[in-house]
Amino acid sequence: MNYQELENWHDYEVESRREILALLRQIGEKHELVRLLVNGESDVCVTAILDIDPDSGTMVLDRSVDHLQNERILEAGKLHCETSLDKIRILFSVENLRLVEFEGSPALRADIPPTLIRLQRREYYRMETPVSNPVRAVIPLPPSAVAGAGSGVFPLRDISCGGIAVLDNQLQLATATGTTIPNCRIELPETGPVTVSLQVRNWHDLTLLNNKSNRRVGLQFVDISRAGMAAVQRYITRLERERNARLAGRA
Repeated sequence: MNYQELENWHDYEVESRREILALLRQIGEKHELVRLLVNGESDVCVTAILDIDPDSGTMVLDRSVDHLQNERILEAGKLHCETSLDKIRILFSVENLRLVEFEGSPALRADIPPTLIRLQRREYYRMETPVSNPVRAVIPLPPSAVAGAGSGVFPLRDISCGGIAVLDNQLQLATATGTTIPNCRIELPETGPVTVSLQVRNWHDLTLLNNKSNRRVGLQFVDISRAGMAAVQRYITRLERERNARLAGRA
């Protein structure tokens, strides 16, 4: 997953300034390398966090050894960063980059990011579901939806042990964050249906290759039963095995 695919990871966004400062400080103290994406994967600067200054709201990064790359960094305005902390993936953006002197050496100063993404749970890794034979979720519709329709059937885009994302091309689902929908049913192939309450966590509109639009709605499991969670885990494991088999066949 690259930074441009973060719309699938809104559940992991950290907005607490105190938590952001603590995470960035730990990354620096543990000398974790930070990948600064100057121009996507084709132009990457490997740097490190040298200092965090909460009073000025800025952070100091080591600058590139490549003079021309430093120029591109300064011209970019806003850049994406990828790093890790205790095997947890951390993604954030930096803005307002400028050259400074830090402890006698040239460095880069940037504004502390207002948010970051922390992918802290391996078991919440999302697996895309098959397009050719989509998994479907039967979800009760709000009264404002199509008159007379008690439930809608929605194809899954992906699934994790924390929840699912469905495609809602008819814009039938409620999108208010925190809305909980009881008595939803997920039809898992070779596993059977899982009944669970789903809570709306995020949504965004997608533009497909044919220029048609669709809506992705991220839904979190609420009070899922032990048997339901076991069924979800078995299905995700099967998807991973099938994917690995396909990759091995291409090698």
